Amino acid sequence: MNNSATDMPADPRLLALLPPAIVDDCELRRMRKGERLFAKGQRPRYLFWVHTGQVVLERAAANGTSVVLQRTHQGFVSEASLQSPHYHCDAVVVVDARITCVPVPALLQALTDDAAFALRWIAMLNQEVRRLRLQCERLNLKGVQARLLHWLETEGTGGCCSVTAGYKSLAAELGVSHEALYRALADMAAAGLVLREPDRLCLNTKSPFP
Repeated sequence: MNNSATDMPADPRLLALLPPAIVDDCELRRMRKGERLFAKGQRPRYLFWVHTGQVVLERAAANGTSVVLQRTHQGFVSEASLQSPHYHCDAVVVVDARITCVPVPALLQALTDDAAFALRWIAMLNQEVRRLRLQCERLNLKGVQARLLHWLETEGTGGCCSVTAGYKSLAAELGVSHEALYRALADMAAAGLVLREPDRLCLNTKSPFP
């Protein structure tokens, strides 16, 4: 794997997914908040795996504002453009990120030639579909606390989720204002439902839930 910005260990999940020959052709980048990963209309040359930080896919609305289509803080972004002649939106780094760039031509060739890799790719896409279904279900829940508990229970490991991208970013992911999230967190912490740590949030498993 080529390191264009810094030595950084590759995500084990990415190494387990990609054939070794593709890993050798990948490029590693460190990107800053505000930088653009790609722009609408550009020809896709890479798929992008976000290790840390956060990237949003966005599109300009009729009134001149930006509509966020997806937020990614770990995993692939732009996989829907693998067989597209051009990107259909912009990708912007909103939290300083470390990203692996996977070349599209090599990926397409491997999907054609390597049946085992094609099956791994399908499994990865199925997992992403399940994650998006959970996200849709979460956004249909009423109340900030309900959405936050659902997020911890479905996205966390052992009831804990990383918040290294910040609580404002988490609020946007939950579809609530950051003020509403802060109030809910304060109430839940006071009730003993959650435990706040510097870079993560955990369910308090010793406290019974209502």
